[in-house]
Amino acid sequence: MTVLEQGAGRRLATTWVPVAVMAGAGLAVRTPAVAAWPLAALLLFLWVVADTMMLALITRTAGKPERRAVLGVLAGASATVAIGAPPALRGVLWTMPWLMTAMVALVLAHVTPAARRGWRVPAGGGVAQRCAGVAAEVFPPALLRLARAELTVLHMALVRWGGAADVPAGARAFAYHRHLAPMCAALLILSGIEIAVCHLLLAHWSRAGAVVMFVLSDVGFVYLIGLIKSFRFRPILLTAEGVHVRAGFLIDRTIPLAAIAGVDGDVRGEEMRDHTTLNAALLAWPNVVLRLGTPLPARSWRRRPAIVRVAFRLDEPEAFVRMLRWRLERP
Repeated sequence: MTVLEQGAGRRLATTWVPVAVMAGAGLAVRTPAVAAWPLAALLLFLWVVADTMMLALITRTAGKPERRAVLGVLAGASATVAIGAPPALRGVLWTMPWLMTAMVALVLAHVTPAARRGWRVPAGGGVAQRCAGVAAEVFPPALLRLARAELTVLHMALVRWGGAADVPAGARAFAYHRHLAPMCAALLILSGIEIAVCHLLLAHWSRAGAVVMFVLSDVGFVYLIGLIKSFRFRPILLTAEGVHVRAGFLIDRTIPLAAIAGVDGDVRGEEMRDHTTLNAALLAWPNVVLRLGTPLPARSWRRRPAIVRVAFRLDEPEAFVRMLRWRLERP
């Protein structure tokens, strides 16, 4: 097993497996059998959540975990149980002041010094930077990454309706969204029709089901709008360091110039079907392929070979190929 595969397996063991175990425990304490032994169910739920989070911390830590990391795990387990327990177990928890006091003390012991550390920012830092520092100290990194990604999609879908694309200084942007516009418009129209029809049909049989479907479909529609808009706001970039290959929120990968052996528009079918090709073209055949002299590791929890070519589609590929070849010839 390669180092990359070991890293992917460790991320799987420390991120998704604990979430699955805690979700299963949350479902187990909602079964009818729990009503007979609510106290035992509450203590068992607390033990499973705390033990799972602690094992995940030990797995992703090379040496001995820090004391404040252990305290953060215990505080997170206390908050998870208090929020995720069903009403019956939460009522039992309120009848045990000693356990409530211990859980609140753990949370305060973690949050107070962490907030104090995060609030100390370099001179000139604003309130937003201080709040970001506090959040980084209080909450786990995986939760922060998820929250940041969710807020980015919602901001893209609901707030950004115009303006320039996200192009940093010194970078050259190349669009790929024009060939996607007709298909994206058709997809939005079909999604709107499907939402309306499914909601009206389901409302005849179940009002609660119609409400649930309406909420889920509306959230999906908002995410679809954010994804489609991200195609225009997140173009492919050519920078001094390399090629920043993006496909909206779906793909974000930087290819260093030193790793690129050549670029052309001759994209063969067998190469696209090869697992060593990163195909960033969306709903179309790619018209640009980067051939790498230095393979790049594949970002996947599955066993995937290293990437030796990157393919994508641009609205104006000739300008990109010409400029990249000029960069490669003059490092």
